[in-house]
Amino acid sequence: MSTPGTANALGKRARSLLPTRADIATMARDPRRDLLAGLTVAVVALPLALGFGETSGLGPAAGLATAVVAGALAAVFGGSNLQVSGPTGAMTVVLVPIVARHGPSGVLTVGLLAGLICVGLALFRAGRSMAYVPASVVEGFTLGIALVIGLQQVPNALGVPKPEGERVLAVAWRAVGEFAQAPNWTALALALGVAGLMLGGARWRPAIPFSILAVVAATVVAQVFHLDRAEPIGELPAGLPAPSTGFLDLSALGSLIAPAVAVAALAALESLLSAQVADGMTVGQKHDPDRELFGQGLANIVAPLFGGVPATGAIARTAVNVRTGAASRLAALTHAAVLAVVVFTAAPLVSKIPLAALAGVLLATAVRMIEVGSLRAMARATRSDAVVLVLTAVATLALDLVYAVVIGLAVAGALALRAVAKQARIDQVDLRPDLPGEHSEEEHALLAEHIVAYRIDGPLFFAAAHRFLLELSEVADVRVVILRMSRVTTMDATGALVLKDAVEKLNRRGITVMASGIRPGQRQVLDSVGALDLLRYEGREYATTPEAIADARTHLQTAGLLAAVPAQKTGAPPSPGAGVR
Repeated sequence: MSTPGTANALGKRARSLLPTRADIATMARDPRRDLLAGLTVAVVALPLALGFGETSGLGPAAGLATAVVAGALAAVFGGSNLQVSGPTGAMTVVLVPIVARHGPSGVLTVGLLAGLICVGLALFRAGRSMAYVPASVVEGFTLGIALVIGLQQVPNALGVPKPEGERVLAVAWRAVGEFAQAPNWTALALALGVAGLMLGGARWRPAIPFSILAVVAATVVAQVFHLDRAEPIGELPAGLPAPSTGFLDLSALGSLIAPAVAVAALAALESLLSAQVADGMTVGQKHDPDRELFGQGLANIVAPLFGGVPATGAIARTAVNVRTGAASRLAALTHAAVLAVVVFTAAPLVSKIPLAALAGVLLATAVRMIEVGSLRAMARATRSDAVVLVLTAVATLALDLVYAVVIGLAVAGALALRAVAKQARIDQVDLRPDLPGEHSEEEHALLAEHIVAYRIDGPLFFAAAHRFLLELSEVADVRVVILRMSRVTTMDATGALVLKDAVEKLNRRGITVMASGIRPGQRQVLDSVGALDLLRYEGREYATTPEAIADARTHLQTAGLLAAVPAQKTGAPPSPGAGVR
């Protein structure tokens, strides 16, 4: 049950996520440049919106509705001045199995629920978590998405009906089998021609929107030469449908929660990644991650009411927006407005575009998503980065995107912990330079023979504790062990428990353990497991190491061990045990 204070805090937080006067002022600075950028992005986005809508299973009209409605709302309420939102290939990959299991109405419900989740994440300041996603996970994720998008286009590119199934590899393989039995060279030629023109044209004249030119050319060829085997998109509604919640089925909400969480996670991840990419391509632009989640959440709440699929920030369209000179949200708004004009005035023309041509657009898009240089650099960086990249890409292809990100993050986290754990060291310290004053050879011999000090460097936590503290408990031929802990950078309960275990084992063997330099931040965790009581026993905790050494000498002299040790030349203390340094 929420308290008035919590409600007020959430209300204040919600107000902080709304557009500001500065956003409007920025849109008025250079409207001509923003309008031109928005028009360019719309030309690029039109075939992508149609293609992703078709691939999702809801049809090209759904892709256009998403680009118009979600694109406009995310532009106004999002956290980036440069982000362009709409249907994307990554989201399509997630939606295909949802359509298969729950139908179109299930996808619309999932989109609405995902939007609510994104708004909730924004209210609880979850946007900043994007900073913790490793680059190797992002690169593997992008590579996997590109492969999935390419495989999804195989049926339309080959001109065969899409086979049943959820796994893209299996569906693509069945489509190839059907093509082998009854080849449709017309569709294949159109798809390859569009893809080739896009890829070649982008290298020759990057500023020219070859995607729309290629689609127009393919459509003209199909109409002029009456290519019956080039199946067109089909009839599109001349405008957006009236907003409706008729798709909602309250009895099915329970089964749609898990897909909604997956869609929300992907929408958040891809949108924040895209906004981060846009920041990196400009000077002086910085997005607000929580506002971006809020804007994407609102966009996904409203888009299903108009029959649109879930949307995210689109990296490719955002990059085009930045490269063509966009400086404010007006460019993304213009992109949505131009697509709205297409929806209301050019639906009959758009309906004649061959499906194979859209497949060619998405095939070229998939190829351009693969940055060979970035992949090569990531693979060469460290073995851990290469492993995470490959695992994330394979999981994206074999499982789904959310599982892939979770697996990538888990493996990256485990490898990072392993690397940090390797930095933890325990070194035996030569005590004699620390001894205050002058000492006899007998005293030096006593210290060399019976007192050993260890300096612990680095983290003392679950991934690093057992490696040396368990070996420490096996130290031999000493009477006193001094633990110098001033260089312990962090400690968790596991580290404290293993330390306690080592101290108890040494005490049972009659070896006194002293500690010096325990930091204030480490006391709570040591005290919580009872380790601090052991180290405090008879005052065996010291602020400095010289104090501990002096008390160790006093302890041995009191125990009568001084006389029992013959004088000998000063030398290095004996090795305390195999594997301990």
